[in-house]
Amino acid sequence: MSVSAVAADRSVCAPLPVLGRDVTVPLVTGGEVDYAALDYAASAPALQRVWDDVAAYAPYYGSVHRGAGYLSQLSTDLFENSRRTISDFLGCRADDQVVFTRSTTDSLNLLAAVLPQNTRVFVFETEHHASLLPWEQRADTAVTYLNAPRTPQQAVDTLEQALAEREPYGPALVCVTGASNVTGELWPVRELAAAAHAHGARIVLDAAQLAPHHPVDIAELDVDWAAFSGHKLYAPFGAGVLAGRADWLQDAEPYLAGGGASRKVSRRTDGGVDVEWHTTAARHEAGSPNVIGAYSIASACRALTEAGFDQLVAREQALIARVRAGLAEVPEVNVLSLFGDDAPRVGVLSFVVEGWNSSHFAAALSAEYGIGVRDGLFCAHPLVRTLLGSEPQEPGECGAPEAAPGERSLNAIRVSLGVGTPDEHVDRFVRAVKELVADGAQWNYRTEDGRCVPAA
Repeated sequence: MSVSAVAADRSVCAPLPVLGRDVTVPLVTGGEVDYAALDYAASAPALQRVWDDVAAYAPYYGSVHRGAGYLSQLSTDLFENSRRTISDFLGCRADDQVVFTRSTTDSLNLLAAVLPQNTRVFVFETEHHASLLPWEQRADTAVTYLNAPRTPQQAVDTLEQALAEREPYGPALVCVTGASNVTGELWPVRELAAAAHAHGARIVLDAAQLAPHHPVDIAELDVDWAAFSGHKLYAPFGAGVLAGRADWLQDAEPYLAGGGASRKVSRRTDGGVDVEWHTTAARHEAGSPNVIGAYSIASACRALTEAGFDQLVAREQALIARVRAGLAEVPEVNVLSLFGDDAPRVGVLSFVVEGWNSSHFAAALSAEYGIGVRDGLFCAHPLVRTLLGSEPQEPGECGAPEAAPGERSLNAIRVSLGVGTPDEHVDRFVRAVKELVADGAQWNYRTEDGRCVPAA
């Protein structure tokens, strides 16, 4: 191979290798093709670096904290060093805590559980269900759902007005996404944080879609907490993170009661027990910690940092720009957006195709082109319904989701990419969209268990 050919080959390779990059899948039209994983927003593939680090540690796996054996001590050091690595990756303040959870959903439910009594929560209807739904689980918490803004400035103005009008004036929390899991659009987090603090409220950042695609700096953004999931940050081993201010976490009862969270337990003369709980992050990490999950997140953080996160962001921006340019050439495609075509976004984009049900289109991309995307409402039902309010969807078409009485069937297609996405996957996706719109599907499809699948 010539030097120029080698250079050309490298130019289309992803900068950070991921597992599954060599997997081939069968096509209904015959033959096989390399699988194009374009569903990073749901679960990103594991970085090869993460997999290798976990495999190297696995023989040394042991229980953490209080173990006298060598493997326990090694695992404890690894677990706590992972906490520090993640703290650095997130730009945490000196007195912030990093609590290991199961996911973004678990992190935000933990925060909901430790809110001071009678806290008012303000959340935009545009949030993912993980950050939209946890707050009403407590009877003493009042939730204000804010309408979908159509510009970043409108988001700030809407929040400021809602906070200024709140009664009674007491503890308040704002929950906002950093990047939409539907449109990929970046939200004005720093400005929203300033508005929240100006009105005596705190703010938590749902960084599930932001952290894998863009640097997150808690101190610089001036948010009180940030939450994200390992499985979206190329570390799919069942762990998540809640990082931020310690006081509300320390003042509340443990999220789970059990070993690890308790510092001292003693019997009382009346037959009961007295418990002294930890005041560190361990207070909300009862049970045996997910050491491998925590280590895998730290490994991903190191890999992204060492690769040059700014360079990764620049490449991803070039890829999503190619997607947008290609889709713009197809009049039948409507890309969904809250803030308009010029709004900055991460590598996530949703769209609908005139004349197609989105589930049918996604099924054809998979079966005929080996491209994995997502279709549906993306666990952000109010947002997608707002964005699709005027978009017709053919009722009864293959894979069309059931609609409530009086409602149309609504769903969309989402394509998402990341550091492991080769150029070829993007080009194949754009070509496939153009061919399907121009020529239609080459195969027949049917609905099975609510999904559109190739007919036998």
